[in-house]
Amino acid sequence: MEIWKAILVGIVQGLSEFLPISSSGHIALLQHALGMRGAATGIQQDITFELVLHLGTFLSVIIYFRRRLLALFFSLWQKERQDERRMILWLILATVPATLAFFSAGDLFERAYDYPVLVGGCLIGTGAILLLPKFFRSEEQEFGLKQAVWMGVAQALAILPGISRSGSTITAGLISGGRASRAAEFSFLMFLPAIGGGVLLKMRDLQAVAQSDAAVAYGCGFAAAFLSGLFAVYLVLRMIRKGRFEYFAYYCFVVGIVAMIYFGVR
Repeated sequence: MEIWKAILVGIVQGLSEFLPISSSGHIALLQHALGMRGAATGIQQDITFELVLHLGTFLSVIIYFRRRLLALFFSLWQKERQDERRMILWLILATVPATLAFFSAGDLFERAYDYPVLVGGCLIGTGAILLLPKFFRSEEQEFGLKQAVWMGVAQALAILPGISRSGSTITAGLISGGRASRAAEFSFLMFLPAIGGGVLLKMRDLQAVAQSDAAVAYGCGFAAAFLSGLFAVYLVLRMIRKGRFEYFAYYCFVVGIVAMIYFGVR
């Protein structure tokens, strides 16, 4: 793999992972456009590279929310921190739907990456999802179990490439009455166990990468994903506070339509 391609894909991964525009969809389309996906590169190599990029964005969330994560960690031994303990329970519950979806239909979802026209259609679906809070939104209430469950279900649906994980989960939190800032924070924290589990399952593949000729390119992709991921987290939190979340919907519509036309006629 060429280093410049790894860096480019890493930047796209970092930005699109947390901006509500679907990192999986953008990575799949970019890899198809650059000839990085398919028989020539190997499906397993594709999946391993995506996992390396996810590790970069994983680290960006840990760095950005380090104080919040430390508070959650220490609450395990401090009984007076009931709010943090409830948050841990909600995060565990919110992870269950995506885990069930992955183990029951993971291979089916992975095969969807090979169909760029389908990915484009899913991006259009993401655009529609992002507009839902404008028309369907419950009265704002304290963030709790209800929001966590709905956001967990939304994360399970986002296994499809082109369906934004952050977009669908934040939308679910808003529709169910959660405050925008809390829904966004919870969405980012939900990302950690979901990706952490994937890393553990693919640990052998990562060890093989470290000893391969592609190690330098993969490392550059990792660094690019980490740095752009930090910027994306900051940008999403800023825009959702200003009430501009639905702006990303129009971008998804454009990219989805262009992808369906471009790959449909190739």
